[in-house]
Amino acid sequence: MTVLRSAALFLVAALFEIGGAWLVWQGVREHRGWLWAAGGVLALGAYGFVATFQPDAHFGRVLAAYGGVFVAGSLAWGMVADGYRPDRWDVAGALVCLAGMALLLWAPRGHG
Repeated sequence: MTVLRSAALFLVAALFEIGGAWLVWQGVREHRGWLWAAGGVLALGAYGFVATFQPDAHFGRVLAAYGGVFVAGSLAWGMVADGYRPDRWDVAGALVCLAGMALLLWAPRGHG
């Protein structure tokens, strides 16, 4: 159950962080206005809170592991929101990052 909870929290974090960054990008670079950017800032702030609910107590490990989710999630967001089509190297890189995330967070560790 801990793995499922952790994975769900990573997905929520990705929605807030990637979505927030996308809103800021749209507001500033695509000239959609400061309300879009402000919404992005709020979403990015919410992302910061989501990470605190991870079961693992080590900040560095949680944020490092989240990096893999961020890479894969960013490519997925680009596909859905902007019509980006990743090539095989993008996909391979994302899979490597997700494998690293799984090792960082869910590898069995001894005590001591």
